[in-house]
Amino acid sequence: MMTTRPSIRCVLLGGGGHAKVLLDILAKMPGVAVHGILDGDPCKWGSDLLGSPILGGDDLLDSLTAQGVTHFAVGLGSVKDCGPRRRLFERAGAAALKPLTLVHLSAVVSPCAVVGDGSQLLPGCIVNASAVIGRNVIVNTRAVVEHDCIIGDHSHIASGAVLASTVTVGEGAHIGAGAVIRQCITVGAGAVVGAGAAVVNDVSPGTVVGGVPARPLGNHRP
Repeated sequence: MMTTRPSIRCVLLGGGGHAKVLLDILAKMPGVAVHGILDGDPCKWGSDLLGSPILGGDDLLDSLTAQGVTHFAVGLGSVKDCGPRRRLFERAGAAALKPLTLVHLSAVVSPCAVVGDGSQLLPGCIVNASAVIGRNVIVNTRAVVEHDCIIGDHSHIASGAVLASTVTVGEGAHIGAGAVIRQCITVGAGAVVGAGAAVVNDVSPGTVVGGVPARPLGNHRP
């Protein structure tokens, strides 16, 4: 019986917990094969993550297209600083690899929403009508992005966060787990909203806020 060769060969950048979730998604994507994983920790090289080999470090990126690799996914998560994810995304693009967009089968995504290249919509998340998700964004498990929200490139909407309608999140911002953001709020680029915060006022770029209601706690300097 003839088997169909995968049309997409993908490398994961990062071999930690976030990558495990992505491997679950990739396993259910027809026509996609995982070539392997790159990770900055030499102690992981030569081992595997859920059956996918950890090949080495990021220095291997430039050799992958010659091996038939066409796409990449950023398997590194973020807790506060989204900068490392952005740098991996740009480095892989410079190596002529294309970003692969990952959407879990249980994610609810409006056909009127726009999802940028390389973004990752994880189990149970909701992206409603006319929302715009930028490139390389994580909408994590059970997060809600309501209608008409705009999420900037390289941002992370962490697990269980809820963005009411018409929220704007700037590039590289981190919205912590379980945070709630009132409608029509703007969160500036590079800002950090702490876990469980209730945001009822705009957040300036690079500012860290937390609490109920959320108040400035300092500045984020990645």
